[in-house]
Amino acid sequence: MKEYTVFLDRDGVINHDSDAYIKNPDEFHFISKSPDAIALLNAKGFQVILITNQSAVGRGMISRPTFDAILKKMTHGVEQAGGRVKDIFFCPHTPDQGCDCRKPKPGMILQAVACHGIDVKKAFMIGDSAKDIECGKNAGCAKTILVKTGNGEKALAALTKKGIAPDFFAKDLYEAACWITDNFPCGNMAS
Repeated sequence: MKEYTVFLDRDGVINHDSDAYIKNPDEFHFISKSPDAIALLNAKGFQVILITNQSAVGRGMISRPTFDAILKKMTHGVEQAGGRVKDIFFCPHTPDQGCDCRKPKPGMILQAVACHGIDVKKAFMIGDSAKDIECGKNAGCAKTILVKTGNGEKALAALTKKGIAPDFFAKDLYEAACWITDNFPCGNMAS
């Protein structure tokens, strides 16, 4: 079975976000059913790739080994639910550094496309911020989904002001996964 791609933001989508950043594994807590959502996507033929801004690394608030430990806790929890995150791309830069990878720029998605031979026109981007939705659109993803968890309500207002609309506004990652798998079996964009 050919795999199609779902790009996911992390904080506010997979786990509860914090204004003070997630600085250690003890601060990482899954949003209800988010590991199950990833498992559902995988079971229906979608590969999941994490695309996340993590300026706390660039700011020196957390070390790379600590960041890796947080990711290990996340991937382990996803695996326990029967899912798998195929790859992880993160931007450690601060907003003022002007890099090409920090969302809303599409750099991380474009890196993933080059690395894994992904057809971005058959890919989805799920996030809780305006930057996530803009990133998906800037990269040329077929569909963008905004989740209400995290900053979703605030992001919807910001996107509306810019005249940008996500393709779907979901309660959480699990509802987003159900929408994808129900409406686009095996990534079929013609459905």
